[in-house]
Amino acid sequence: MVEKENELWEWIKIFVIAAILTAIIRFFLFTPIVVDGESMMPTLEDNDRMIVNKLSYIIGEPERFDIIVLHAPEDKDYIKRIIGLPGDHIEYKNDTLYINGEKYDEPYLDEYKQKLVGGTLTEPFSVDVPEGHVFVMGDNRRYSKDSRHIGPIPLEDILGKANIIYWPLDEFKIIN
Repeated sequence: MVEKENELWEWIKIFVIAAILTAIIRFFLFTPIVVDGESMMPTLEDNDRMIVNKLSYIIGEPERFDIIVLHAPEDKDYIKRIIGLPGDHIEYKNDTLYINGEKYDEPYLDEYKQKLVGGTLTEPFSVDVPEGHVFVMGDNRRYSKDSRHIGPIPLEDILGKANIIYWPLDEFKIIN
């Protein structure tokens, strides 16, 4: 009888330790997210499932063109691409991105630009990114609610970097 109680106690300890480790990993390191909407198409599809690396910006800084998950003003999490870093001057003219006066290519937009009939994918604008903030945009520029609408995002509102699609399995990939 004592042996069965010891074995039960060992199993309980294993489950408790596993639950604690899972909670720590999910809360502090990695968490899953479901893409909701079409604002990041064609890079990300509606209902893609991704892993958010929360550790990435604890040990490093956000980089231009990272895909991130952020807390939006509507008490909702958004997934967007960083276009501007703190202190940058961002300008769009003739459907071309300029950062601090330098032209940047955006190959992730090529598919939509090729299908475009009339007009531009990204309407012209100019903005300065305040210190402590980033400027984010969705890849589906005509249908994305992003920093053009909600303003620059404070660095503390970034949950983490999202660059692994794990579901659907046939679309498993790492996104850069």
